[in-house]
Amino acid sequence: MTERAPALELRGIGKSYGAVRACDAVDLTVRRGEIHGLLGENGAGKSTLMKILLGLVRRDAGTIHHDGRAVDVTGPQEAMALGIGMVHQHFSLVEPLTVWENVILGDTGRIDRSAACEQVAEVGRRYGLPIDPLAPVARLSAGERQRVELIKCLRRDPSVLVLDEPTSVLTQAESAELFGVLREVVRGEDRAVVLISHKLAEITAATDRVTVLRRGKVAFHCRTADTTPQELARRMVGRDVSLRAEAAALGMLPVERRGRPQAEVPEPAAKPALRLSGITVRSDGVTLLDDFGLEVAPGEILGLYGVEGNGQATLGDLLSGLVEPAAGTVEINGEPIEPARPGALHRAGLGIVPEDRHASGVVLDMSVADNLVMKSLDGVSGRFLVDRRRVYEAARRLAAEFNIVAPSLDAPVRSLSGGNQQRVVLAREMSADPSVLVAAQPTHGLDVGAIEDMYLRLRKAASGGVAVLLISTELEEVMALASRIAVISRGRVAGVLPTAEATAERLGMLVGGVAA
Repeated sequence: MTERAPALELRGIGKSYGAVRACDAVDLTVRRGEIHGLLGENGAGKSTLMKILLGLVRRDAGTIHHDGRAVDVTGPQEAMALGIGMVHQHFSLVEPLTVWENVILGDTGRIDRSAACEQVAEVGRRYGLPIDPLAPVARLSAGERQRVELIKCLRRDPSVLVLDEPTSVLTQAESAELFGVLREVVRGEDRAVVLISHKLAEITAATDRVTVLRRGKVAFHCRTADTTPQELARRMVGRDVSLRAEAAALGMLPVERRGRPQAEVPEPAAKPALRLSGITVRSDGVTLLDDFGLEVAPGEILGLYGVEGNGQATLGDLLSGLVEPAAGTVEINGEPIEPARPGALHRAGLGIVPEDRHASGVVLDMSVADNLVMKSLDGVSGRFLVDRRRVYEAARRLAAEFNIVAPSLDAPVRSLSGGNQQRVVLAREMSADPSVLVAAQPTHGLDVGAIEDMYLRLRKAASGGVAVLLISTELEEVMALASRIAVISRGRVAGVLPTAEATAERLGMLVGGVAA
């Protein structure tokens, strides 16, 4: 019996940007009925390879075969016609539109609103992705927006589905449900799935085969059952990686096995470095933060944990100076601050690594150097003008200190990998010598090596006396880093526990609004 042709086969794919080889003779074979994991550090070539597959980037060398037939994918519409669909890590939704309007974008012919809404609801039910078709996208949480992206792709019934970090903003329960549905779909509906993820436990649990890219080349390929998370981490970064700390973001250590917390509990301070009291934020009649309050001491990492959509994004916006509270006070080192006043939080000593680095962390089309110094222009300016020599001196020092890898300091930040973009944000914020550092989903979309680096730097900041507020939906991450854990539910702090006393059960009850 003749063996069935692979659903997708990439042979000898090559792509260069100047002297940089983004993809170097890459081979990838994806079969129907299988979930194929694609691993690699930030900048390893995964995104370039997938852009080539979708026709967003022209390859320099190699061929693409779909169901045994050579194809030349010249754009996303042709990829869609071939049955190749992709859910990107960074959302491509139009915020003023509703869910159903975003889902049907690109359709031709007469539009039936009722039929479209019913189709969105049906796809959501089928794949375990419940969403209100009439909800404006601007009001959705990051997790809900990810659902819209998934529904938008699955609605077109692709034969090859590429998922780029699909669980990065989903809860563990949502992630488990999604992979259960994908497994059923792959086997029952004869599809092929490419899963791009940095979560090693996710790859080992959900995939049938795995390919590892490193520096643009295939470094490893095998049946998933024949490898381990430790070997995959080593193949990704080219060295042994201590997985104990990184397991928080990779989901490899159950909370019950964790034992005592890794973070040291600081001595009580005379006054907290950050105090939020009675904070209430409303938008269009909806209460997003409701009498919210917490305190973070100098030298402490306080973890704020909760399911996506319970006010974390609003809190991040508040501490970025993007929203003004209807009630309540923000104090830094005992001094009340007007958070919406431009520059007030920064001048008071607060630095922030925002949840969405592209939206509010960096200016993608500005250079690495300019992004690094944009909050510290006093140190690089003359009497009237910015001194470019001092800009480059400061940028070179920060790039070296924070291990930022870039083609040059003049390169736009969008050309950097996700891990290096995050290092740019952290370097800029820490260069101002803050007394408070807010890190919102700091390991979102990062690889194991970048996660290891981020954890070390957050711990270093706390050991230097900085009050660190870690906002995360990753329970294991919070358990690994924080000395105390506050749980946010429906815009309120449901409870605060020392990490040593926290269990998955107690935290789960607080997430549900039940006193533990």
